[in-house]
Amino acid sequence: MRVRAAVLLAACLAAAGCAGGAPRALPRPSADRSPSPFRAPGGLTSRDWPAYHRDAARTGAAPALSAAGRLAIAWTRRLDGAVWAQPLVIGGLVIAATEGDTVYGLSRSRGRILWRAQLGTPVPLSSQPCGGINPLGITGTPVYDPATGLVYAVAATTGFHHVLAGIDITNGRVRFRRDIPAPDGHPRFHKQWAALTVERGRVYVAFGGFFGDCGPYRGSIVGIPASGTGALVSYVVPAAREGGIWAAGGPVIGPGGTIYVSVGNGAAVRRQRLGHRPHPGAAPDRHFRAQRLGRRQRRRP
Repeated sequence: MRVRAAVLLAACLAAAGCAGGAPRALPRPSADRSPSPFRAPGGLTSRDWPAYHRDAARTGAAPALSAAGRLAIAWTRRLDGAVWAQPLVIGGLVIAATEGDTVYGLSRSRGRILWRAQLGTPVPLSSQPCGGINPLGITGTPVYDPATGLVYAVAATTGFHHVLAGIDITNGRVRFRRDIPAPDGHPRFHKQWAALTVERGRVYVAFGGFFGDCGPYRGSIVGIPASGTGALVSYVVPAAREGGIWAAGGPVIGPGGTIYVSVGNGAAVRRQRLGHRPHPGAAPDRHFRAQRLGRRQRRRP
């Protein structure tokens, strides 16, 4: 669903995130703000939605709850930009991030704005190498970590930066900001589409490219300590170019803490560069065989 302004439908939060559009100017958010503080819950329950599709496995289900039944709009709230990221629900708090580079904390029951955190200045379309979101701010779904009490979001800001912020959910205070360097050395052409995930004390952030595939980017994933300090870890897709991590769900955590991502549209590289070693008994590598066949066909008169 595409809309001119970011409007939250509280009745559908437990089922899916509401997609936002690409407004030419940032609308002013509704003025209804409550000074009431929010208390972080002692732990997560089946009613919470702390990550994209609820958990690190992206199951998208809350099996302990009864069927929702017929849905209805409980409230709406106009924010300062389009909402592409899936809203989160923690206790009585709804967390929504906008392309205006703002993260909001709203009352789950009435939709009142309890706090807002501005993470930077979003990037206008005129300053992007290609693309279609105007302005460009927070696109990937944030994630909440009950171990730290912080919600993490990545904002695209002017100057071709991607900034990870850790935000206290009780009051919206930004506990830290950390610039994420582009692992492939081309920050101008990186686009952060994928949802964030938390695993064993690190926040994982995946990157693809802009709509239009401009520039020499390569897909990558970066792990940042959840405290905001410490060494980063990263992985770059072994493609000649592109190979972006596009999926909205982002990294998925499997048994034993294994991190899975899917990539797309990677430019072909030689088998040796990939370090390809067929497993005994494995099926023939159709991808490389098709490339070799294509080269032979081009030689025909």
